[in-house]
Amino acid sequence: MSNEHELTDKFWKALKSDKTVLLGVIGAEEGHSRPMTAQLDDGREDGPIYFFASKDSEWAHWLNSGSKAIAHFAAKNHELFASVHGELSIDQERQTIDRLWNPFVAAWYQGGKDDPKLLLLRFDPEQAQIWLNENSLFAGAKILLGRDPKRDYRDKVAQVRLDRH
Repeated sequence: MSNEHELTDKFWKALKSDKTVLLGVIGAEEGHSRPMTAQLDDGREDGPIYFFASKDSEWAHWLNSGSKAIAHFAAKNHELFASVHGELSIDQERQTIDRLWNPFVAAWYQGGKDDPKLLLLRFDPEQAQIWLNENSLFAGAKILLGRDPKRDYRDKVAQVRLDRH
């Protein structure tokens, strides 16, 4: 299995477990990223990634058809980091909302799935840089044993395609 494939698999597994990303629209007025909870389709090991938001939030004003976005992710154990670029759009498809709906999302919307403020965002990832964070204790030990930690680091980072093209 290639390094890129392994890192991609580890990314999706970590995102499915930890779910929080900093999501930002490239070129947005404020230029800020916001913490958002990723919603993934069960059984899928690739995108799209969905986020529930509010129609009266900044997202509704920032987005136009095919807005470029970036999501930054850090696994809870800090063993994996990723910077993911892709396209962010509004997806109000009822089947998708039904499929992703859960008690945590419901807590934010008084009107449930029919809440007039409910906004579902769809993030189609295109590419990412993924880093595995090797324990510095191991890196120090490798230096003492005469190994080059920079050489080992090359296997811990990759620029990968996440789109299905």
